[in-house]
Amino acid sequence: MISRLPHNGAFSAMRSRWFGSLAAPAKEPRSIPFFEADKDMPQGVASTLHEGAGELPASQQSILMPEAVHEVARLPPASRQSVLMAEADQHMPQGVAENYRFWGQKRTVFVKTSKGCRFTDVDGKEFVDFRLGYGPIILGYRDERVDRVVCEQIMERGTLSGFSSGLDSEVARQIKGLCPQIEKIRFANSGTEAVMGALRTARGFTKRNRIATVEGSFHGLYDEMMWRTDLDNWDYDGKTEPHIIPAGGGIPPVSRDLMDIIVLNDFEKLEDLFKVRGDSLAAVILEPIIGNAGSISASQEWLQRLRDLCTENGTMLVIDEVKSGFRVAKGGAQELYGIYGDLTTYAKAIGNGYPVACFGGRRDVMDAIGSHQGGVVHGGTYSANMIAVSAAHATLKVLAETDANKTIDRVGQQLMDMLGRVFEEAGVENHFAGPPAMFGMHFGPNVPTNYRHWRTTRSGLYQCLDFAEVDLLFVVAGFVVVIVVSYVLFILHYVHCA
Repeated sequence: MISRLPHNGAFSAMRSRWFGSLAAPAKEPRSIPFFEADKDMPQGVASTLHEGAGELPASQQSILMPEAVHEVARLPPASRQSVLMAEADQHMPQGVAENYRFWGQKRTVFVKTSKGCRFTDVDGKEFVDFRLGYGPIILGYRDERVDRVVCEQIMERGTLSGFSSGLDSEVARQIKGLCPQIEKIRFANSGTEAVMGALRTARGFTKRNRIATVEGSFHGLYDEMMWRTDLDNWDYDGKTEPHIIPAGGGIPPVSRDLMDIIVLNDFEKLEDLFKVRGDSLAAVILEPIIGNAGSISASQEWLQRLRDLCTENGTMLVIDEVKSGFRVAKGGAQELYGIYGDLTTYAKAIGNGYPVACFGGRRDVMDAIGSHQGGVVHGGTYSANMIAVSAAHATLKVLAETDANKTIDRVGQQLMDMLGRVFEEAGVENHFAGPPAMFGMHFGPNVPTNYRHWRTTRSGLYQCLDFAEVDLLFVVAGFVVVIVVSYVLFILHYVHCA
């Protein structure tokens, strides 16, 4: 009933502390509140599925769905939001700046103001935000400790000069202080760009071309990383492998030619990969905690074997911590496992919502980058601009000097306990995966060990939630319920620290 995260050494003690109270939570009488929502959290964060759910008092209803979300689902035709959507639809595909902001013609939200864990839409409705920009807002919207530093730097040095500032080196030093595997760093503007830079560097260093990814992981929006296994049309009989298909239109077949996909925690497929590709494989890239699949995670043994095979074959292990970095621990998932990549990518939490990312790793590998003959090309007009590096500097300072991560873990454990009691009381079989700062819920007999298993256990209750009009909050452009719930922890951290 607990996740397949690492389970030996120092990590074993951590996992015991994190998950020890979660197995088969005991039923409690209805008179005992599941969670003291009114006292401990903003209104609407801890309430249950929808109006009239069970017999819980009003203060404990809508655990996962604030009333404001129901109201958005019933927006009147003449609302300001509807007017803006109709106008936006004339100028942008689907009426949005990028695909993942589209929640439907009647449900796409337009924000007017935001602060902390709340925002108000253009019709004056207030929301408790369970999503927080898909994770970057780790300290809350408009955190003064970050925004003040950014504004001061802009007023003094401007937003962009095309020259070095010294602050970029300071941010690199901060990251190195938190992440011992990082010896040198380069900056980027998004997780996608960070992954592109890391993989190009791996290819330049190894003089090889092939890249392997792990099924179900997400590594950004460029062509090579946009291939997936077609599990929708796979019969799960185990006799044949699923076809590999592009994630959408506009992805040329040639971008698939140098890619391989392996299955998380499958030792046989891992060994086969290196038997066939060992001398041509530049890198294996993975998320050790797969956020888009309910935080199913690499086992300690499987990740260690991957690390060993990469070392034996001269292949770079690239650990994508765009989601988990500075969130599940100050040093990210690699700190929890005690297993480190040759290269690492970071984004999201590093800048509290400002557009900043980076990749880094071993000194000898990173030194392949440069303007010398045969050096790896890396650049970007906006890389390490003053807005980005000042935001990263301020955010990392808060994370390094406060108990923010401990707060997130503590409240995450409380939230898992509360959710476990809710589902146990309702007779719903449930399990948790991932650390408290990035946990996922699973409804089935076991925690899935890989993406294929996860896909077979995601119907049931999810369909019930969708029927109950919960899809607006929980199924947002491919992010499922377990992802959004993990982001609640950032809200709770803000509330506890405010």
